[in-house]
Amino acid sequence: MVRDHNGNEATSATITTTVDAPMGSGLGSSSALVVALVDAFRVLFGAPLGQYDVAHLAFEIERLDLGLVGGKQDQYAAAFGGINFIEFLAEDRVIVNPLRVSDSARNEFESSLVICFSGRSRDATVIIEEQTAGLVGHSTRTIEAMNRLKSDAIEMKNALLAGDIPAMAKILDDSWKAKKMTAPGISTDRIDQLYDAAFTNGALAGKVSGAGGGGFVMFLVHPEDRLGLVNALNAAGGSAGSVKFAEWGCETWQVRR
Repeated sequence: MVRDHNGNEATSATITTTVDAPMGSGLGSSSALVVALVDAFRVLFGAPLGQYDVAHLAFEIERLDLGLVGGKQDQYAAAFGGINFIEFLAEDRVIVNPLRVSDSARNEFESSLVICFSGRSRDATVIIEEQTAGLVGHSTRTIEAMNRLKSDAIEMKNALLAGDIPAMAKILDDSWKAKKMTAPGISTDRIDQLYDAAFTNGALAGKVSGAGGGGFVMFLVHPEDRLGLVNALNAAGGSAGSVKFAEWGCETWQVRR
């Protein structure tokens, strides 16, 4: 940001960051932090950057400059916020399509979600490297699983727009099975334990957030069974709670002293 938007002139600054999610959560918190930092400097320097620019620059900093493995979905989700269908195309092209979900479908979906921290953080590097190796090596198992995940994303969009929670649960379950085929270590004994507790207490489907191996697990459940599911997951040693959708992505403001 200093190089490209401040004439390469160094600036004195004290930067303090606070993140509510634990490290290795799988919630994309590291990418959200980089997006927030880029956007803060955008305001400080008066840089002419839009949401796409902020997201792409955050991706370049995290993935290219710092060499941290991963995709680019987290940066765009953090920059834009809301409920979107995001397409990642050739030549670094990204299209963020906001979904016009009805209020009733949105409320039902939000009321049907539970997230649970497994209590164990993880380093996604090994899993992502194994997934990448499977793709580069043209592993039939990995490629078929990735194709299923892509198809499931399209089907999930259609089910969400229709407000069809049972269909969403079926797709999420298939997506979880496909995800586990992309690399070993995505599920663990601890995650399996939480899944057993969840499905004994009303969960319809679930999936690990991020690369897997730990972090957070997301479940779909009938709204009337949500509290019972949260209590059961907490009793099993997890840290569970409800979900609130955010209309907006990264927001930056200045305080005059």
